[in-house]
Amino acid sequence: MAAVPVERKTIEPLARAELFSSPPGLEAGDWRKAMDFAVSRIHANIPAFRNAYPAPASVDDVYPAIANTEWTSSFWTGMLHLAGEATGDRAFRETAAGQLPDYRARLDTRTATDTHDLGFLYTLSCVAAWKLHGDGAARATALKAADLLMFRYFEKAGIIQAWGDLGDPAQRGRIIIDCAMNLPLLHWASEETRNPHYREAAVSHLARANEFLVREDWSSFHTYYFDTGTGQPLRGTTAQGYSNDSCWARGQAWAILGNALSYRYVRDPEYLETARGLAHYFLNRLPGDLVPYWDLCFTSGDEERDSSSASIAACGLLELASWLPVSDPLRRSYENAALRLLASLAASYTTASRPDSNGILLHAVYGKPMGDGVDECNIWGDYFYVEALSRVLFAWRPYW
Repeated sequence: MAAVPVERKTIEPLARAELFSSPPGLEAGDWRKAMDFAVSRIHANIPAFRNAYPAPASVDDVYPAIANTEWTSSFWTGMLHLAGEATGDRAFRETAAGQLPDYRARLDTRTATDTHDLGFLYTLSCVAAWKLHGDGAARATALKAADLLMFRYFEKAGIIQAWGDLGDPAQRGRIIIDCAMNLPLLHWASEETRNPHYREAAVSHLARANEFLVREDWSSFHTYYFDTGTGQPLRGTTAQGYSNDSCWARGQAWAILGNALSYRYVRDPEYLETARGLAHYFLNRLPGDLVPYWDLCFTSGDEERDSSSASIAACGLLELASWLPVSDPLRRSYENAALRLLASLAASYTTASRPDSNGILLHAVYGKPMGDGVDECNIWGDYFYVEALSRVLFAWRPYW
């Protein structure tokens, strides 16, 4: 029997409403100190990663240097852009600019481009360079990446395939919740070219993702399969969560932020409602220090935390709050929750006590089922921590 969309339950109230009624007791100087530490790490990493990229996860809290072959390369380039904005130091801008030809060469040679993560790769590198510095070559590269991402769109199913060759039976018709973060590239391309097809694909994909990846109780599947020939939804599964029925923490965070970012382009109130429901589910399953376990089915015990999920969720909560009217009774709660997540990360999860590390946040998890990057630094966690601090400290304009 074909899957059918679920009827949503009422969004559960925030379990820590009293805690989130006020911000943490930090002042502007405390947030500046947190940013200064992160920027110092980025600056110290320039010699090692001027012509290379950090691996997705560290090894013993140290990132190895790799070529531009992973879905995560742009988190390093994106951090360079953030640090440049925060300091005005041209070393960050020049290092980021020097990497842009790598991104063009990757498209030209089709190096590891069978992925929806073209959105991550080219938004934080090339779209950012265009928005910040008017780099026309970067704009052209980002538009080429958007065209390549459109090849992954199956019109009948209304979805963008996540991974692998489009003819691979094991991956055909598979979407994953991370794609909510890759859609801004298509929305940006639509605005730049005035071609509605990019936007239409992004809107269609997010509608299908929210319809089937988001469960009745506002938890989420990691992945979902569709029949690309008929468009029929088939089944929900996981690749990185604890089980098919659990809720992978990072996926939930991706969906919160991804829905709120898409609202920037398509002022559909359903996006904000979905982000709100996902956020409440996430926040209500956090342990005492507000940094989640790697899967939200765990709320205590010895399982690993995932600091990267907390940094992504902080950005998502701030983005969600920014679109709500001041009269919304939960707007301040979302802002305060984001600040408290960030405060916990700054107090207990940075590498400040680990001068031998080249990362920023400790205790993240890449893929627990595969034993990949478990209790290590993850480069996206570092990026979103710095993005969240930028949102707190400055009138920051998203690259997304």
